[in-house]
Amino acid sequence: MKTALGLSVVAALAALGTQSAFAQNAIPSEPANAVNLVDGLEGVFGTHAGSRRSGARGVCAAGTFTGNKAGAAVSKASAFSGKPVPVTLRFSVGGGNPNAPESGKGVRGLAAQFDLPNGEQWLMANISAPFFTAATPDGFLAFLEARKPDPATKKMDPAKIAAAAAKYPDFKPQMEWVAKTGVPASYGAVNYWSTHAFKFTNAAGKTQFAKWMFVPAGGQEFIPEEKLANHAKVFLADELKGRVSQIPVEFDMVLQLGQAGDPTDNATVAWPDDRKKVVAGRLKVTSVTDTASCDGINFNPLILPTGIEGSDDPLLAARAGSYAVSQARRLSK
Repeated sequence: MKTALGLSVVAALAALGTQSAFAQNAIPSEPANAVNLVDGLEGVFGTHAGSRRSGARGVCAAGTFTGNKAGAAVSKASAFSGKPVPVTLRFSVGGGNPNAPESGKGVRGLAAQFDLPNGEQWLMANISAPFFTAATPDGFLAFLEARKPDPATKKMDPAKIAAAAAKYPDFKPQMEWVAKTGVPASYGAVNYWSTHAFKFTNAAGKTQFAKWMFVPAGGQEFIPEEKLANHAKVFLADELKGRVSQIPVEFDMVLQLGQAGDPTDNATVAWPDDRKKVVAGRLKVTSVTDTASCDGINFNPLILPTGIEGSDDPLLAARAGSYAVSQARRLSK
């Protein structure tokens, strides 16, 4: 099964190799900012009272993270002390539709808040693709504006999508990933990536850019393609609750260490797979919790502990700002 957004991805991929007369009028209509990025999400998905503008369908969870010496060698952050720290989690389906089918193609999200012993917090918003949607805030706004349904037909315009894709070829990596990757059978059985690079500093003062991913200890599980049409449309929260009632759902946190020349300002470019990787700790998901437990958290990816800093990726600041706007709108209605 494909969602409406998934169908737009397929249409855009088919058009990427062609020249479009619409390309000269490609969007965005204005430079991106925190407000119009959230407006763009609402333009695509509508406004749903009380729901997040992105990752609207989701479930809260709780667990712990225990870092290790390999992580401490890269960063002096207290998350890698070797002692378990409490983590508040939110798993989600990509997009701003709280009623989105969970058997559709698209990214899944793993957001987390680490509550560290020194009063610091580490917030993150990971997705089940190694690439972000666009390389720049303007590109992301163009991605959204191109997908705003026509008021008359209530459908997306493939020509507008193709025009935006022609201007912003950095859309292509994530679109291709979504098109070729199966639908996760569980929130607890799929990889999640930071997509962005961060600057790590260890106790000796050595700095190192790195990205991270969370790799499920039990491996990945996808719904067979032939079963998608008749698969339940809502199942992920109950499936996760059933899993953790038996045994914690565990993920290894794997740091991918960058080398000179690896881009730190473009989350649509994956680093070469031969870059050194270290297992820096383990995340254990121990329970599914009520909505109130994570509803007030905006998972700003620039809330970071000592020993970890943001990179020069412009989308980090854009995400932080738009998350704040989204939260203000959501909690005011």
